[in-house]
Amino acid sequence: MCGIVAYIGGQNATPIVLGGLKKLEYRGYDSAGIAVLQNGKIEIRRDAGKIDHLETLITQEPLEGNLGIGHTRWATHGAPNMQNAHPHISSNGEIVIVHNGIVENYLSLREELSAEGAVFRSETDTETIVLLIEHYYAVTQDLLRAVQETLKRIKGAHGIVVMSSREPDKLVAARLGNAGGIAIGRGNGEMFIASDLPAIVEHTHDITFLDSEQIAVVQKDGLTLQTLAGTPIEPIWNHIPWDPVSAEKGRYRHFMQKEIHEQVRSLSDTMVGRIDFDDYRIMLPDLHLTADEAQHIRKIFITACGTAYHAGLVGKILIEQIAHIPVEVMVASEFRYLDPIIDEGTVVLAISQSGETADTLAAMEEGRRKGAKLWSIVNAIGSQAMRGADGSISMQVGPEIGVASTKAFTAPILDLYMLAVYLADLRGELTDEKRHELVQDLLKVPTLAQKTLAREGEVKKIAAKYKDIRNILYLGRGINMPIAYEGALKLKEISYIHAEGYPAGEMKHGPIALIDQELPVLVIAPKDKWYEKMISQIEQAKARGGKVITIATEGDTLIPELANEVMWIPETPWLLSPVITSIPLQLFAYHIATLLGLDVDQPRNLAKSVTVE
Repeated sequence: MCGIVAYIGGQNATPIVLGGLKKLEYRGYDSAGIAVLQNGKIEIRRDAGKIDHLETLITQEPLEGNLGIGHTRWATHGAPNMQNAHPHISSNGEIVIVHNGIVENYLSLREELSAEGAVFRSETDTETIVLLIEHYYAVTQDLLRAVQETLKRIKGAHGIVVMSSREPDKLVAARLGNAGGIAIGRGNGEMFIASDLPAIVEHTHDITFLDSEQIAVVQKDGLTLQTLAGTPIEPIWNHIPWDPVSAEKGRYRHFMQKEIHEQVRSLSDTMVGRIDFDDYRIMLPDLHLTADEAQHIRKIFITACGTAYHAGLVGKILIEQIAHIPVEVMVASEFRYLDPIIDEGTVVLAISQSGETADTLAAMEEGRRKGAKLWSIVNAIGSQAMRGADGSISMQVGPEIGVASTKAFTAPILDLYMLAVYLADLRGELTDEKRHELVQDLLKVPTLAQKTLAREGEVKKIAAKYKDIRNILYLGRGINMPIAYEGALKLKEISYIHAEGYPAGEMKHGPIALIDQELPVLVIAPKDKWYEKMISQIEQAKARGGKVITIATEGDTLIPELANEVMWIPETPWLLSPVITSIPLQLFAYHIATLLGLDVDQPRNLAKSVTVE
């Protein structure tokens, strides 16, 4: 959710950084700040609130200099106020940092630094980074080396930009893990840094992107790039057309492809501010739920449409497995016509990317009329579904432009997982050990998504083999049954190929009659408690001449012997596997559609937000 912008060159950095931060406002934030090197001294303006408020501060106390960094912050550690807003500065006032990510071991680092005499002026985890850099700078007298040593000490995924008044000719930028992108743009005697391209596209055509474990020293005439271990790297420059829409796509051909890859970041972002790393508890303050209220929940209805409905089907299993609360999932367009049995012990949970889906809003109204507590999971802050609910969870994934939802499907699955853990904790259903295990599993998901996305090339080759099919059957079981529905929906939406998702155990109750050499069967078969059952489905399809495509766990030696094609995923905790198994299916649908030359971002007859019944 946080945004980073930085500048070094011959112009005044202040309007460039502020303008870039405004382009990132869509990501959501609760405070903003800027640091500029002015007359040899770092000057900071920052506060809670919007960038308009920051501009007022700067009008009152102007900033001017050729080196500057800025940040929009979504609070994770510490309330949104002036002290906790970025940028954060060292004790001696000589080093300043902006940071995206969470320092998972910040408490132990804070204790260590405090014991050495460091004084903390905020509640943030970020301040531990700048104080560590100050510590190592005193030893190395070199900003790059100080940052390198610091990054060895901090745990978690991070994107940072650092500047020092003692080295006024450079910025140091680094990326560690999956905290989001760092893009660096070059101009004529000036350089730009941002966490997302819209912030700098009006200033530069040429962009390079930092990968994980890379660090750059950025000066006004260029940059030097290396690994964190010090191995030099030749930067790869991408030419971005002077077109805001194309620029927002970055290195990707379509918004859908970009949004599929953004899931590493969006999955991280949806967890931001919701995990207490002191005791590994989930925090969902916007639900406004007390332990007593949680104890009195007797049933939850999840209502949604399309892709959000499929996320709700996964959520049913998560909540029932973890929190032991009965859950019923209903398509929103049917909810009010089926006269659901609702009382004061019922929660109606609506899921909607836009928060404006007409059928979902009508279902919420029906729930309200019957006396239910209303919750919503939405991506659009301030939408009707959020305003009309008693409590809400924001997906925190940023805008989704492609009509076929991708990151706004996987994020609510994580939201539902966190909700399940939160409810179980409030209701006394979890031991400390079990809660710790569930949260640790949650933290693995962005890395697992990244590993899955790294196999895109393999999925594209499979898509090329099957692009001319006219029908396909998707099979899943247990928690991955909804992913069979979702995978089939993705293919239908953007390739116009007839695809059907089925519970795998139902295949022999009818669909098996369709299987022949012309009908591919896509089987979701990770190593979980349904694995042996799924092997049986593969064998039944093969026995009837069907071509079988599978999703399987890395290291599986049996499935490659049975299936025609395999899409591999890393080993994943079974409760979270739907997030990971859905990614190859998104890529499969995307590449079939692009190979057919279709409009992936705006498929025929579909709208992003369905605001009529």
